[in-house]
Amino acid sequence: MLDIHVIDDPATAAVALEPTRSRILSELAEPASAATLAARVGLARQKVNYHLNALEAHGLVRLADERKWGGLTERLLVATAASYIVSPDALGPAAADPKREVDRLSASYLIALGARIIREVSDLVRRAPKADKRLATLAADTEIRFRSAADRAAFTRELTEAIAQLASKYHDDAAPGGRPHRLVVVAHPLPQPSESKEPS
Repeated sequence: MLDIHVIDDPATAAVALEPTRSRILSELAEPASAATLAARVGLARQKVNYHLNALEAHGLVRLADERKWGGLTERLLVATAASYIVSPDALGPAAADPKREVDRLSASYLIALGARIIREVSDLVRRAPKADKRLATLAADTEIRFRSAADRAAFTRELTEAIAQLASKYHDDAAPGGRPHRLVVVAHPLPQPSESKEPS
């Protein structure tokens, strides 16, 4: 089972995003039969089989085992990944693209960068096994609570200078066998928990 399966086919995305099928996918971390799933999701077994056939046809679930019960065969299916994400490629030409964003300080530009990361890295993940190579990646994730807007601006300035120095030190256009890498550094405020409470 993959950790994450990136869906870039529009038809597969439509199948995975249908609410009942999405729920069934979430129930298939471990192999289960249509009868077991029917009890979990509250649908008739025939209806669950219909959804399972669609998921299987699009490579979102696979056969894990078969059990014989008298003259019947019970199929146990399992999800092909622990979780799924839809690539911007599934939207074709309408997908977010940082080349189309004008304001590089906008949230829209940051989202477009995220979309490009999903698109490029998922393509590399697919190619790596064919080339029999390990995909070298780096990710850093941390939280910073700035005392003030001035401190945030100072941090941004120092980080930008540090990145420019490191890039200048290690970048070599003429290195034989060298391979270009993309470095993206982003920062955004952490979402705050909703303060609205449901009436009790």
